[in-house]
Amino acid sequence: MSDILGYKGKRVVVSGCYSGMGAATAKYLLELGAEVHGLDFKTPDTKFASFTQTDLRDPASIDAAVKGIDGPIDALFNCAGLPQTAPPLDVMKVNFLGTRHLTERVIEKMREGSAIVSISSTGGMGWSRRIPTLMQLIMTPDYESGLKWCESNMETVAEGYSFSKEAVIVWSQFKAAQTIKKGIRMNCTLPGPTQTPMMKEFQSATPPEVFKAVMQPIDRYSTPEEQAGPLVLINSALTTYLNGAVIPVDGGFIGGVATGQVDMSAMMRRPE
Repeated sequence: MSDILGYKGKRVVVSGCYSGMGAATAKYLLELGAEVHGLDFKTPDTKFASFTQTDLRDPASIDAAVKGIDGPIDALFNCAGLPQTAPPLDVMKVNFLGTRHLTERVIEKMREGSAIVSISSTGGMGWSRRIPTLMQLIMTPDYESGLKWCESNMETVAEGYSFSKEAVIVWSQFKAAQTIKKGIRMNCTLPGPTQTPMMKEFQSATPPEVFKAVMQPIDRYSTPEEQAGPLVLINSALTTYLNGAVIPVDGGFIGGVATGQVDMSAMMRRPE
């Protein structure tokens, strides 16, 4: 039972490995004996089996990064992301279009029993109200056509963050029904506010009363490690029947909203 999570000797890829949730995830995987291949725009100090500087805004950069990883890939952790303070199209490119392109390329190297998990956000919790619109984007066949869709629908894209995270949720569910036919599971998480280097960007763009609301009922930020743990578990050998799931890791926020125990009035007062 010493390798109950099943990562020993497995080849895994972590995007966004430089800091935050991605760095914490990579650290856990290394401790569990995985062969970790890191991708990020910034170069980390951690020693991985390989690291490739990768720009998720550039499909050619993604293609080169995946091509450079030898052998089959057993798990993918999509941890890279940009906050809403970045240009909206860059946010869409990194958070959804580039993440989708990376996943499609990695799937080509995956075998039966592999798994994929992507980080969305409680900021995408409104996904169910606009599935038809999200499906228009998700059904675009490639990066370029997806980008053209975004450019033609900037009113919907808005600041990019919420829409990109909604897209990750719906895409994960849609794609999971296809990849499981090949024995590849696919899931996503919805983190609550987490103390990562991006937190300052989120705080600068969000009223304090909104942060107070989304931290309920636990009333604190999570740590990167508290987000990394569920990611590692989701892709592990313990969860082979978990597929197409959207898993809140938010200290009970979404559950509190659903049962009327979290006051949403502050969020409802946000300017359009």
